[in-house]
Amino acid sequence: MSQFPNARFITSANKVTQFLPDTGSEVAFAGRSNSGKSSAINVIVNRRQFARTSKTPGRTQLVNFFSLRDQARLVDLPGYGFARVADSVREHWGQLLTAYIEDRSSLHGLFLIVDIRRGLADYDRQLLQLAEPSNLPVHVLLTKADKLKRGKAANALLSASKELGERASVQLFSALNRQGVDQARDALEQFLQAGAGA
Repeated sequence: MSQFPNARFITSANKVTQFLPDTGSEVAFAGRSNSGKSSAINVIVNRRQFARTSKTPGRTQLVNFFSLRDQARLVDLPGYGFARVADSVREHWGQLLTAYIEDRSSLHGLFLIVDIRRGLADYDRQLLQLAEPSNLPVHVLLTKADKLKRGKAANALLSASKELGERASVQLFSALNRQGVDQARDALEQFLQAGAGA
C-alpha cells in the first residue's frame, strides 16, 4: 500500500518559466545518470513506473513534477554526468538544476542518489555546494547496496558519512531487495512536513 495513493504526474519543465507555482512543499531527487534514481523513486512512492526507468542512462532530461498529496510534490531532476549528450544539452541541464535548487522557496529537501559502487563524484559534490547557501537539507541514498557484500557496503557507508559530515544524512538503499526503504520514506516525510510547517 502506497503512502501516497493519489500520487500522479503533473508536468515537465524544460525551462524555468515552465516550473509550477512556487508554493506548497517540494522534495527533489537528483543524481548521476544510471545511479538508480528512477527505481528509487518508484520503490519509495510504492508505484510501478511512477518515474520512468530506462536501460539508457540520461533519459530524465526535464524537471518532472509529481503530486504526492495536496500541496506536497516530488520533483525528479535531470540526470547529470552522462557523456553521450551534446555539451549544449549538458549545459542546459546544469542551468535548470542550478536555477531550481538555488531559487525554489518551496523546496524543503533534496535526495541525492549515489551508486554505492562509484561513491560520491565531483557532480555530486557540486550539487551539495549548490544546496549549501540556502541550508537545504540533503539525504543521500547509496543505491544498489545489494551489489556489494555486507562488509563492503558498511565501509562505503562509513566513508560517505565521513566525507559528508554535517552536510547530509546518508543511508544504504536497494530498490531490488527493498533495503532502507522505510528509512528513505521517513526522510521524505520529514522533508515534506518541514515544508508544510514553514
